[in-house]
Amino acid sequence: MATPHPTQRQRLSISGLVQGVGFRPFVYRLARQLALDGWVRNDGHGVTLEIEGSAAALATFRAQLHAQAPPRARIDDITTLALAPADDEGQPGRHGNKLGSRGQPGFSIESSVQDGANAAIGPDCAVCPACLAELFAPANRRYRYALINCTDCGPRYSLVTQLPYDRANTSMAAFVQCPACQAEYDDPAQRRFHAEPNACPACGPRLTLLDARPHEPKQSGDIDTGDDPIAQALASLRRGEIVAIKGLGGFHLACDARNSAAVARLRLRKQREEKPLAVMAANPASLAALVAPDAAAIEVLTQAQRPIVLMRKSPQADRLLPEVAPGMAWLGVMLAYTPLHYLLFHQAAGRPDGLAWLSEPQELLLVMTSANLHGEPLVTDNLDAQRQLRGIADVFLLHERAIVNRCDDSVLRCHADGSTQFLRRARGYAPAAIALARAGAPLLALGAHYNSTLCLVRGKQAHLSPHIGDLDRVANCLAFESAVGHLCHLLQLRPQAIAHDCHPDYFSTRLAQQLAARWQVPLLAVQHHHAHIGAILAEHRIDEPVLGLALDGVGLGSDGSAWGGELLRVDGAQCERLGHLRPLALPGGEHAARAPWRMAAAALGLIGRAGDIEQRFAAQAGAAQVAQMVTRMAEHGSGLPLTTSMGRWFDAAAGMLGVSAKMSFQGQAAMLLEGLAERYGPCRAGQSWHSIERTGTAREGGWQLDLTPLLAQLAELGDPLSCNRTYGAALFHQALVNALADWVALAAQSSKLKIVACGGGCFINAVLARGLQAALKARGLRMLQAQAVPPGDGGLSLGQAWVARQYFAGSDVAAAPSNPKSVIKDPSCA
Repeated sequence: MATPHPTQRQRLSISGLVQGVGFRPFVYRLARQLALDGWVRNDGHGVTLEIEGSAAALATFRAQLHAQAPPRARIDDITTLALAPADDEGQPGRHGNKLGSRGQPGFSIESSVQDGANAAIGPDCAVCPACLAELFAPANRRYRYALINCTDCGPRYSLVTQLPYDRANTSMAAFVQCPACQAEYDDPAQRRFHAEPNACPACGPRLTLLDARPHEPKQSGDIDTGDDPIAQALASLRRGEIVAIKGLGGFHLACDARNSAAVARLRLRKQREEKPLAVMAANPASLAALVAPDAAAIEVLTQAQRPIVLMRKSPQADRLLPEVAPGMAWLGVMLAYTPLHYLLFHQAAGRPDGLAWLSEPQELLLVMTSANLHGEPLVTDNLDAQRQLRGIADVFLLHERAIVNRCDDSVLRCHADGSTQFLRRARGYAPAAIALARAGAPLLALGAHYNSTLCLVRGKQAHLSPHIGDLDRVANCLAFESAVGHLCHLLQLRPQAIAHDCHPDYFSTRLAQQLAARWQVPLLAVQHHHAHIGAILAEHRIDEPVLGLALDGVGLGSDGSAWGGELLRVDGAQCERLGHLRPLALPGGEHAARAPWRMAAAALGLIGRAGDIEQRFAAQAGAAQVAQMVTRMAEHGSGLPLTTSMGRWFDAAAGMLGVSAKMSFQGQAAMLLEGLAERYGPCRAGQSWHSIERTGTAREGGWQLDLTPLLAQLAELGDPLSCNRTYGAALFHQALVNALADWVALAAQSSKLKIVACGGGCFINAVLARGLQAALKARGLRMLQAQAVPPGDGGLSLGQAWVARQYFAGSDVAAAPSNPKSVIKDPSCA
């Protein structure tokens, strides 16, 4: 009988977020610690390794692989193959495997290979504590080096051109490392082993300060940097000037947040008159006077992703920063996340040694807003910044590391239960995969028109691009098309089907048609609100029929009209409309969506007070014409376009209460209304200010929720002589919560469904979402909300991809027709 071999050998193929996060050095150190032989390398699937040793050592290795993985790593799957151990001479066994490098005993890290296409790249992350300690240590060779990084921190997605994630495949390929950096890069025991952006002042990209006075744009290497670009930039900020600062995924426009004149000048130059701005601080202690205490929000703020977090303002916030977020109950705050940011705060603190100063409140606060022309893509290139931002920025603070992939700041809010909700998913999170319930054919989904993202689905993973923006400008459309090409190239994915919105005039729809024709793949149109609910079901991995409550500003309905307040039954690729909000007229068509007073006028027409319109809105141009339109509508029942949009009901309430007559940015009226309700606090509606009636079969719209009784009440509260806007806003929210809960409960009783997926941009409203969750729970229903993606159109591409997966489940996608019919039951968007 043969004697069992004393050692065993295994090959492990590991997929997930395992490149660019220090995973190979971690494997190397773990294997050496356990006296295992073998090797590890990056490849197109992720990381592959072979290990040989005793059965006990292999078992310990597997356990520690999960328990001690680097903080930025994510293991999705491990495939194990048993191999024959190497012989006593260290030669390959019968499978051709070897011990370490070149067949020698020990463990080694081998060169990457490009085979397969299942690897993933991690998002950018904030500078780590170890690098910060070096940054502020005068004796360290990287003291005050603005681009310091290691395997635990710094840029990833923003600088990679293709996978595997090696230096040659990044924008750092042009910078040859000095001997000291190369030694760190080659040493598996160092935390900069294969840190692809590794650099120092001797060999890495340089920092440049450029005055924005008229001149021809120059490359940074042709410009005299002066004594200290950081000191000069801070001096500019203190003079009230606007500084364009190059970051990880693009430029910021920065100014002193405490200087109201500087903030007002930034608003004027950027054409951002009223939209809230975000504030950057050195640490949480520096925010204490501005925001209410919130341990959950502070925890999110300090994570490596470093998003902008909406925190409730303190009572003195508007006095301290009057120009930053006027009229809003929340302030968008973030912490420094690049070494360059920290150096500005360090300079302002007097350049102290060590890290102790970072535990103390710092006076400097910076407004940091995306650097772009109004409505256009985030600027990423040095020369483009000089051309496009001239007239906005006074000074440019540049560096030479190229940004390959633009990636704006992420924005989210924390709920009382500790959960988070994205308003914008980008830097720090994208393009990290969202896990799906099941695998399937590779798909591409292109979202809709506003707050666009795209989604590539591969296996059981959905990769969303960072936020791109509205597709209403040529530059944005070009950026969107470029993002499609780059993400497909990066993931080495050729989609077998494409999903898009039903609206035939969206750029995303036209691009989907072009790509489907080019690639000869089927094209699937997905109804807008079905996709909103699909996004919720995708991230929660729900695979059963649910009720869907989709509330947003607008989406093309299956009947060709503007929807936005929809009660649905969703069962995979099937979507049935159970009900909708009572339609509101749009006096002036699209103009009404930007003028809450017009929506209030439409509501006055519904409650029989069209005669009040002209007097009530006398200060608004066109009030007489709107009054005539609404009167004719009331008398003849036609003549104006209609919408079931929840967003327009919010506008009507804001207009009725005099909160907002015209909007300078999307959703402004609803945000102001929400802020007033938040300030007022809990409100008891006292009675039901709604009605629910059957308007026909489900196919004809089903149960209609009528909010006109509530608007009639607001009309009284909004009278200029007795206006109580704060109470009116709180009453509107509470009465709306009650109405929606009654409506959903009626459908739940009829359908026998207990899960309610709530999606659409209106669920960004914390007062609404919080109140509805409590009301549905009290009625025995489970409410699901978006957490992994925004509830609005920023998450729509995920929902489209989910619906498409359901549609093609169990079928041969390649054999599908090039333009399959719509997946919903209503006649729709074929």
